Amino acid sequence: MMGRHHARVLRETPGFQLVAVADAYGDPHGAAGPLPVLGSVQELIAEGIDVAVCAVPTGLHEEVGLALADAGIHTLVEKPIAASVEAGLRLVEAFESRGLVGAVGHIERYNPALQSLRARLAAGDLGRVYQIATRRQGPFPARIADVGVIKDLGTHDIDLSAWLAQSTYESVDARTTFQSGREHEDMVAATGRLANGIITSHLVNWLSPMKERVTVVTGEKGAFVADTLTADLTLFENGTVTTQWDSVANFRGVSEGNVTRLAIAKPEPLRVEHEAFRDAVLAARGQLQSAAAPHVGVVSMREGLQTLRVAEAMIASAREGRTVRLDAGS
Repeated sequence: MMGRHHARVLRETPGFQLVAVADAYGDPHGAAGPLPVLGSVQELIAEGIDVAVCAVPTGLHEEVGLALADAGIHTLVEKPIAASVEAGLRLVEAFESRGLVGAVGHIERYNPALQSLRARLAAGDLGRVYQIATRRQGPFPARIADVGVIKDLGTHDIDLSAWLAQSTYESVDARTTFQSGREHEDMVAATGRLANGIITSHLVNWLSPMKERVTVVTGEKGAFVADTLTADLTLFENGTVTTQWDSVANFRGVSEGNVTRLAIAKPEPLRVEHEAFRDAVLAARGQLQSAAAPHVGVVSMREGLQTLRVAEAMIASAREGRTVRLDAGS
């Protein structure tokens, strides 16, 4: 399902030439176009490719990724990095030990609203950040069969929250439901605490008839609301007008201020992701001197592994009914 979009964007992105496509199940969406559809990763490697995108089911990420690493091929693997932390660690070590670019397709980082938000937070527009809250809800996707909603959708919010805050998760607490008759969870309500003190909350499910993708960052100067479905970013400022209403004035909080819907450029996130991957490969080859802005680089496999660790901690928290702490060094 994602492979067809990768194929389209690779054809449109300067610096790439799509030369081969492999899928053991064929090409129902016609993504290969005039190219032959190969049957395995070994056939793909035999084409002499320089880079690859691995958009196979999560359970096959390790097998395909390790084959590509053994062949010395820089790879962008779809999120999550692997089906388990152990498999993810093997991928990290395989790519890092060979000096290869290994990236994970956490595409939400490249959403224009979140790119703009990340830059504004870095510039201090909110002052100190207190909380990051996300809501990611919608109908069940038939494309997902091998993982639950935490590893499929929740990993988006885990990654983007840590990235926006520039901090790792210290602890998580989660509750899940299994309402759709499958072995994996289909709804989660989770809270977390980051190492820098920011608290997080995440509502993620496959059980809602409405589709929602919202990130709210609250800080000492106000709050940003990013809608990643529309790529809109809105700033809610704390008010500065004093009130004459004594009962309200005695409450030591904030008041409503200006609300600004910010005008931002809106490039396609998948294209920005591929441009970052291209630039990382060129930099690894010594063919690119100017590094990308810090918030536009690739999501490394080690970062993808850390996100998977948090996801598995959420699953364990829900299963065992307790708060799970994450090792600071993991």
